[in-house]
Amino acid sequence: MSEIVVDNLSHTFGKDTGDALNVLQDINLTFASGSFNTIVGTSGCGKSTLLKMMAGLFEPSDGRMTLDGEVIRGTDRRRGMVFQQDAVFPWMTLAKNISYGPRLRGASRREQAKIEARWIELVGLKGFENRWPRELSGGMRKRVDIGRVYANDPDVLLMDEPFGALDAQTKERMQAELLDIWTITKKTVVFVTHDLEEAIFLSDKVIVMSARPGRIRHIEEIALPRPRSGEMRLTDDFIQVKRKLWGMLEH
Repeated sequence: MSEIVVDNLSHTFGKDTGDALNVLQDINLTFASGSFNTIVGTSGCGKSTLLKMMAGLFEPSDGRMTLDGEVIRGTDRRRGMVFQQDAVFPWMTLAKNISYGPRLRGASRREQAKIEARWIELVGLKGFENRWPRELSGGMRKRVDIGRVYANDPDVLLMDEPFGALDAQTKERMQAELLDIWTITKKTVVFVTHDLEEAIFLSDKVIVMSARPGRIRHIEEIALPRPRSGEMRLTDDFIQVKRKLWGMLEH
C-alpha cells in the first residue's frame, strides 16, 4: 500500500515575517495506491509547492499530509522525486547514476549490477551503460533521472514537470515509456504539468487547481482505456475531456 492523503492543508510563505503570501488553501486530496495522478493549473497556483511538501522538503502551515497513515515529515526513500531540470551526477557513468541509491544503502556489487541492468533496460538505455552524462541528449538524461529514482524502489514517485524542457517528439516518446514503466511497477505517481494533453494521456485522475491561493477546483476521473497510444489523442473522447478541462483553466 502507498496512499498519500492531503488533509485540510493550507500554506502561507512568510507567515511569521509580516510579508505573508498565501499559496494554498483548504486542500483535501487522496492519491490511491498504484494510481497515476496529475495536477494542472496556471503558473503560481501552488502545484510545485504541493508536490515538494509531499516529498517532505518543507511542511505545510496548516493541515497535514500522510503516507499510509504516517504524517510526512522530512525526506525518505519511500518518496522519490524527479525535477524538470535533469539531476544526473556528471562525474558518474550512466550505470553508476542508476545504482546510486542502492549503493548508498550498502547494496553489494552484484546487487548493484542487477539493478543497473534492469533499469537501464527498462528506460531504454541499453548499450550506453558506460557513457558520461555529457555524452547524452536531454531526453536520455531524463531517462537516467527516472531510472535512478525507480532503482531506489520508492513507494511514491513525484514528478515536477519532468518533460517540460524536451521537444514535442521526445516528450511524447517519454510519456509512452513512462506509462510502460508504471504499468510494470504500479507505483503511486503524482505528476505536475502545464500540458493538459500530457495530463489526460498519462492519468487516472487530473486535479485542476485554481489561481493563487491554489484550491482544488475540479477532479476529473479519466475513463479512457489502457494501454494508451499516441493515436488516442485524436479520438472524440480524448478531445472532449481536453475541451472540458481547458475551459476550466481558461476561466
